[in-house]
Amino acid sequence: MNFKYALCLLLFTFLKLNAQSVVKSPDGKLTVVLAVENNMPVYSVSYNGKTFLKNSPLGLKTNVGDFTTGLILKASADQKKIDETYQLPNIKKQSVHYTANEAVFSFTKEGKQAIDIIFRVSNNNAAFKYKIYPQKEARSCVVQEEVSGFVLPEGTTTFLCPQSKPMTGFARTAPSYETSYTLDDSMGKNGIGEGYTFPCLFKVKNQGWVLLSETGVDSGYCGSRLMGRDKGLYTIGFPMEGENNGNGTTAPGIPLMGETPWRTITIGETLAPVVETTIPFDLVKPKYKASKEYQYTKGSWSWIIKMDNNTTFPVQKQYIDFSAAMGYQTILIDALWDTQIGKDKIAELAQYGETKGVGLYLWYNSNGYWNDAPQGPRGMMDNVIMRRQEMAWMKSIGVKGIKVDFFGGDKQVTMKLYEEILTDANDFGLMVIFHGCTLPRGWERMYPNFASSEAVLASENLHFGQKSCDNEAVNAATHPFIRNTVGSMDFGGSALNQFYNSENEPNKGSKRITSDVFALAAAVLFQSGVQHFALAPNNLTDAPAWAIDFMKEVPTTWDEVRFLEGYPGKYVVLARRKGTKWYIAGVNAQKETAKLKIKLPMIASGETLRCYLDDEHLKGTVKTMKLKNSHEIEIAIPCNGGMLLLN
Repeated sequence: MNFKYALCLLLFTFLKLNAQSVVKSPDGKLTVVLAVENNMPVYSVSYNGKTFLKNSPLGLKTNVGDFTTGLILKASADQKKIDETYQLPNIKKQSVHYTANEAVFSFTKEGKQAIDIIFRVSNNNAAFKYKIYPQKEARSCVVQEEVSGFVLPEGTTTFLCPQSKPMTGFARTAPSYETSYTLDDSMGKNGIGEGYTFPCLFKVKNQGWVLLSETGVDSGYCGSRLMGRDKGLYTIGFPMEGENNGNGTTAPGIPLMGETPWRTITIGETLAPVVETTIPFDLVKPKYKASKEYQYTKGSWSWIIKMDNNTTFPVQKQYIDFSAAMGYQTILIDALWDTQIGKDKIAELAQYGETKGVGLYLWYNSNGYWNDAPQGPRGMMDNVIMRRQEMAWMKSIGVKGIKVDFFGGDKQVTMKLYEEILTDANDFGLMVIFHGCTLPRGWERMYPNFASSEAVLASENLHFGQKSCDNEAVNAATHPFIRNTVGSMDFGGSALNQFYNSENEPNKGSKRITSDVFALAAAVLFQSGVQHFALAPNNLTDAPAWAIDFMKEVPTTWDEVRFLEGYPGKYVVLARRKGTKWYIAGVNAQKETAKLKIKLPMIASGETLRCYLDDEHLKGTVKTMKLKNSHEIEIAIPCNGGMLLLN
């Protein structure tokens, strides 16, 4: 009897081990459990013993096999430790030490090798991707559906950006990741019917936070979105049929063997691991070498204040002088320069800028056949011959970079265009900013000349409508927790004009309701290696001297970030370090004044801080304070106001 019992127990243990596998983070707090239920793979994620993702589906459906069911997990997973250090100047943390545990779960189907599901688990982060093996004679496949899902516990609230319907918006340029977030909403919805753009933030009751996204997307796959389902389930969605004017496939094709991009999951009991994560960059590698040492710069641009009619030679020359006066290294010459300035005069501006130490970024339309945007230059960036000829011309006159606009889609063919523009630009020593575009997915590390992407409801909307100005503080208190956590964000903000018009005239155009200190704080809160601020030459005389002086000194690259206080859409306080200097920035969108006690353990007690503070009327002042022995400082931030502390 005892022998039979022992045999049964042994058999039960053997079957259990073969049906379930565990991967833990190096610190042991984050646990991923992979199991097979009815021959279908599922996984769950917990942190400190608390469930953050319940059993969630895994698998792919392809034209060479259905790898969602009928799968048999091999007896044991291959596990190894990852320990890497890398330097990346244009993300939130310059030096990164990445440690993780990786497990490769191999599945067979009908006795033949089918797919691997590869998990990487680091402290506060989990990620997975698929490897597909050749099937019979097939050496390529189309991934028709990815059933990967994320089941959040009941009671979770959402902080999500709905995906636009295709071929909508200005000149049929959507989707471009520019819809407004819904904050602290309930589950069980699907945006406006088309899911949500990455990244996606969830609050799991009082347990903590989950951020979902993807990384490593290149020409070999499509960009994805998150589809809302019932019972807390969200699944991966491929692009919509109508994107890019209906051209291109929605389903990605890959060679065999082939791999998918990484799906990333960041978990924290507080928001700090979300704000500070480097997982989008940890999981990828550079795709080519930089052709030169690229410079991450500050600059100005006329369009945000002066609009299309002022993309002229005299105004751009004025902005070169303005950038030089600010100590900035670039200006961005926006749309219509091809007809309103012309190539000969652009070359003259480039030569003039060189004498002032100011280089040029030039705007280009991406299309092409996929939208109706009329602004030029058109029809160059989508054609490899014309694109390379244009880039050779830019290199010959010393242009520093390009800003390419109006993409409107996430299909594989569009991802291929992004990669080709970046690759060609690197050949000619040009940096690239994307606008009206998709989310960057690890691109700072993958493409050495990638500067930044918009992929957010950015500063232009402050010019276009008062509603955006009224919501500026809410958005500024949202982006550091969601959009800007996973990639550089080309926002183009920090305006010091009170009114969005050429002369800063009262009651003309939309009115900025946030404070000057708020504008300065946003320059620290919004991370992008290259920044073109919404400042104007008139600010040299009509803005407070202390504001202009700060905008002259604020860095665009950082060595470290720390989350201090905040809640998405309400308020945020972050600390960023450049060398030995800390910049502590905060804004408040709540109606009531935010009265905060902020701990600053990274600054020595007794050290003198330069403080930029707003009073209740949003009038900014600058004063000095000494940090107490407790390293604690009390700060009040009024609604639509900001704060800055510098050691």
